[in-house]
Amino acid sequence: VIGRHEEALNLYRDVYSGRVRLNGEEHLTTLIAANNYALSLNELKRFEEAKPLLRRTIPVARRVLEDGNDTMLKMRWTYAQTLYKDDGATL
Repeated sequence: VIGRHEEALNLYRDVYSGRVRLNGEEHLTTLIAANNYALSLNELKRFEEAKPLLRRTIPVARRVLEDGNDTMLKMRWTYAQTLYKDDGATL
């Protein structure tokens, strides 16, 4: 099972990187890809990688999306889960 999670993580990372190159960091599909990548990092308990990704992309989402936007809410939820699941997390 772990091998599949690592494989999925690599795919999510590649999709996110490709979206950044293709559409730029402010595009909706790029923000969705960032959230999916962060979720995959969380699955593997790689919180120290997920936190900076979300800290970098949530402000972009706030700037370009409405506050009640579904993607914005999902990104905030993912960040909250990252902090909650990481025993050593600080704000």
